[in-house]
Amino acid sequence: MPVHNKISGLALCLATHDLLAKNQLQEITDNAANEHKSLVSYLVENSFITSLALAQFCEMEYGIPLLDSTDLNLDNIPEKYINDNLIEKHHALPIYLQQNTLYIALSDPTNLDALEDFGFSFSIHTEALLVEENFLKKAIETKIGGSEFVFDHAAMSDIDQVEVDNSDSRLDETQNGDEDAPIVKYINSILLDAVRKGASDLHFEPYEKKYRIRFRIDGILTEIATPPVKLANRFSARLKVMSKLDIAERRLPQDGRIKLRISKNRSVDLRVSTLPTMWGEKVVMRILDSSASNLDINKLGYSDEQKDKYIKALAKPQGMILITGPTGSGKTVSLYTGLNILNTVERNISTAEDPVEINLTGINQVQINVKAGLTFASALRSFLRQDPDVVMVGEIRDLETAEIAIKAAQTGHLVLSTLHTNSASETLTRLLNMGVEGFNIASSVSLIIAQRLARLLCPECKIKETYSKDQLQQFGFNSEQIAQEKPIYKPVGCSKCNDGYKGRVGIYEVMLFSEEIGNVILNKGNAIQIEKIARAEGMHTLRESALEKALMGLIGLQEISRVT
Repeated sequence: MPVHNKISGLALCLATHDLLAKNQLQEITDNAANEHKSLVSYLVENSFITSLALAQFCEMEYGIPLLDSTDLNLDNIPEKYINDNLIEKHHALPIYLQQNTLYIALSDPTNLDALEDFGFSFSIHTEALLVEENFLKKAIETKIGGSEFVFDHAAMSDIDQVEVDNSDSRLDETQNGDEDAPIVKYINSILLDAVRKGASDLHFEPYEKKYRIRFRIDGILTEIATPPVKLANRFSARLKVMSKLDIAERRLPQDGRIKLRISKNRSVDLRVSTLPTMWGEKVVMRILDSSASNLDINKLGYSDEQKDKYIKALAKPQGMILITGPTGSGKTVSLYTGLNILNTVERNISTAEDPVEINLTGINQVQINVKAGLTFASALRSFLRQDPDVVMVGEIRDLETAEIAIKAAQTGHLVLSTLHTNSASETLTRLLNMGVEGFNIASSVSLIIAQRLARLLCPECKIKETYSKDQLQQFGFNSEQIAQEKPIYKPVGCSKCNDGYKGRVGIYEVMLFSEEIGNVILNKGNAIQIEKIARAEGMHTLRESALEKALMGLIGLQEISRVT
């Protein structure tokens, strides 16, 4: 009878998550042993799973950081820790030394023997870093085989899973060109990495002696890669081809879109903007991932009182609900959360947006096209001839749009929209400054929500911080809150988060429009007077709402200072 080798924990874990067939595990294990290969090498070489997919799975499942291949410089590897026998035996490579810790690159997170052997041989503490199998194999061959190392993203076949739905003949030509193939693969890998990390924006930035790629993750820009500056024009050309923009036009800004199909069941829209700068074209991409949007009002961060005010305003047959805040503060999600509550068979709902960010079945969504003459104002006029119950205007940008929206709210329709203002009270004075008459504002607006997004503290690594009563008072805590002596936390940072933060939560200022506030508007009062009345009527300011989140252990005081 044949002797079966022991099935590894990694193989069992992959099978548990349906990434390998359970009835193949023994055969795979035996074949890998017979060929004297590690399980990871055998799986990737025989196309059971792609190199990138396996690395990403191991990062999520085992909590070991995945090293970006572009961050690994083989010239910086500490030569004194290079031992050919250990490297070949464990298929592992020491990559750098930091504060008496030797970091070992592995493609198999269960390969603990490698850490022990390297640690024992050199009497040093070791830590693991994940590296994709394709890249690790090539790096090892370079380091102990003497071959020249050239990083080629075209070798990473897993990146072919990205498809551009709006492709044309130019895209096919680019993909088939041998010279541009590495650029295509590299850009695709960057886009996949951005989606995987939950980035909201990507920045491709050329400078005189440097090219920088940054992701905005949880509201903060982070440098991801610095490819050679000589590739700047090829990067911008590739991104413009994907966006169906004019690749010959480098003097004027352009706007476009890309639809990426990540898998059979998931696609992501990218809004693309190019801008000519001194050293080339900067390209910024906004990721519009509707599958990642959470439209459950109970999970957005509203307090019970704020949520109750929003739901009651949505239940009214007419009036205007305005959501305000800077770009990237989550206004769209708040709007669509409301629309999702209203989305029933009995209601006719129409939206005018630029762009349409979240697709909802049952809602008639219109993409604004200014070049073709389809503006917010013209779309809104058409809506009013379409027997609407609920109308959503993506943004009130001018007096014409504001007046039509207000007229709709006054004639039996529920209108939802956004403005870019800093607080709920300033929204009313902004409408006055636009030229809207005070009596029209007083007779149409029913609720205003100002909001920000604050980074959540990582629950795995956050620690308590001690503050004096004077410090807490300076932050804005009242005596009653200080007397509660609830713990305040601060970020630390671990392998499961970004510098101590993981995810974001909404901070809200929800203001009901009352008769007293209406009187201030009619008398052309200012935002300070409006806010004073609203607070007397029970409104919590953005700062006060953020302090409550801190007492709940969700955010740190540093984050409160940043967002409010």
